Amino acid sequence: MRPGCSTRRRPRACGEPVNERGFAEAPDRVIVSRDVTQIALFSLGEATAGTRPLLLVHGTSGDHRTWRVAGPMLARRRRLAAMDRRGRGDSGDSPDWAIEHEVEDVAAVAEALAAETGEPVDVLGHSLGGRLALAAALATPSVRRVVAYEAMASTSAAERGLAAALRAHLDAGDLDGLLATFMTEAVGMPADELAAFRANPMWPLRAAAGLTIVRELEAALGEPAIGLDQLAGIRIPVLQLVGSASSPWFADGARALDARLADGRIEVIEGARHGAHHSHAAEFTARVEAFLDA
Repeated sequence: MRPGCSTRRRPRACGEPVNERGFAEAPDRVIVSRDVTQIALFSLGEATAGTRPLLLVHGTSGDHRTWRVAGPMLARRRRLAAMDRRGRGDSGDSPDWAIEHEVEDVAAVAEALAAETGEPVDVLGHSLGGRLALAAALATPSVRRVVAYEAMASTSAAERGLAAALRAHLDAGDLDGLLATFMTEAVGMPADELAAFRANPMWPLRAAAGLTIVRELEAALGEPAIGLDQLAGIRIPVLQLVGSASSPWFADGARALDARLADGRIEVIEGARHGAHHSHAAEFTARVEAFLDA
């Protein structure tokens, strides 16, 4: 625990883990990205000879704690480095945010980890974090393989005016409504799961990220900075995972990307929705490990 911290203080104030299975109490290092934004890294697992690090990149509305269930499973065999993306958790932010800066962040972290081991690292990303991981593979040779869970989506959400609805929630200061709308309309979370999520201690932390949710969705639905044509240039092995119970636009997006990749594959986790790393963590972990070990 950091000096001066007490278990009675708020978790974010002292960097306390969410539960006993969580990551380190505080970032064990900070990587400086190209525009000097500081990106916090949280470690889990032990480094062993011959085991390359696995970089974890969370999606929209999350931070490194989105890996609190699957992370400890993956850490049994490898050392993890989970980043807080800019504007989230313990990482910094910049007034001139752009999705391209987020790609630079992932690339900078991958390069720092690769420099420690002398070989490229593997990257696992959820949702938009997966798309950033894919784009980072084009930006640096320090990425060996990428696993992306439901990283690509069709533009169905744009057709329903979702971005405008979320912006209206943000302008009204209704962060709770913003997150609820995002989880329902963009993620496809059913009512019973949404109710359970609202009761989870993580809900207010996710709702507080309203600004980042809106800016990321607007970027994804605008002129794509990380589009299919750009990602078609990826030459490293890529595994895309999708849940069979997720909204169909995730599978549609995965197929569209896979058709353009030089070395891609798609695997389906039966019964899973957008949060398979929580609901189907054992199978999720097994799929990731099998691909990385191949």
